[in-house]
Amino acid sequence: MASSSPALCFLISIALLLAFTSASDPTQLQDFCVAVPDSANPVFVNGKFCKNPATVVADDFVFHGLNVPGNTTNKEGSAVTPVFVSQLPGLNTLGVAMARIDFAPHGLNPPHVHPRASEALLVLEGNLYVGFVTSNPDNKLFAKTLCPGDVFVFPQGLIHFQLNVGSTNAVAIATLGSQNPGVITVANAVFGSQPPINPDVLVKAFQVDKSVISYLQAQF
Repeated sequence: MASSSPALCFLISIALLLAFTSASDPTQLQDFCVAVPDSANPVFVNGKFCKNPATVVADDFVFHGLNVPGNTTNKEGSAVTPVFVSQLPGLNTLGVAMARIDFAPHGLNPPHVHPRASEALLVLEGNLYVGFVTSNPDNKLFAKTLCPGDVFVFPQGLIHFQLNVGSTNAVAIATLGSQNPGVITVANAVFGSQPPINPDVLVKAFQVDKSVISYLQAQF
């Protein structure tokens, strides 16, 4: 039988390489990896060091206080109480997190993005107008007014928001598909970056007068 051509050998090699690189485990390879902040520990997973399993205790998997309302006396009229890996070390490598969101009457959880997680929001009290916007070029808005017991899903990486449309307090619980989902609040990032973005960039991006950009940057 004739030997394979160099081109065929190259294609086979690429196929084998792709098969190898895609054959990774999508979840953790141990029961848990309780996060610790010091670098003296030898194992580093998902941005955190693992506590020695022999010293892990039940308290490493417990968070207290999600029943306590957040302080909504701020400009947005909302407060987020996160239960991410920084607050609950036992979440490390498990791919889940939670948050309690409190809203004063007409309070807003402003447009933001979770770069590493999708989110499911459960309304416990009040009525929330929620929504997300798809990516370019459509930028389509999917929005709904939710009542207690309703659940709404926000896809990973898309801008979304929640607004209390009632005259009483509202409460929601968010579950997220990452132990460290990250949060990028759009207005803070655009108008409150440090150092500030050159106003000429924002003038052209938003098609407004420079005085408007200066005013917005001053708010942050």
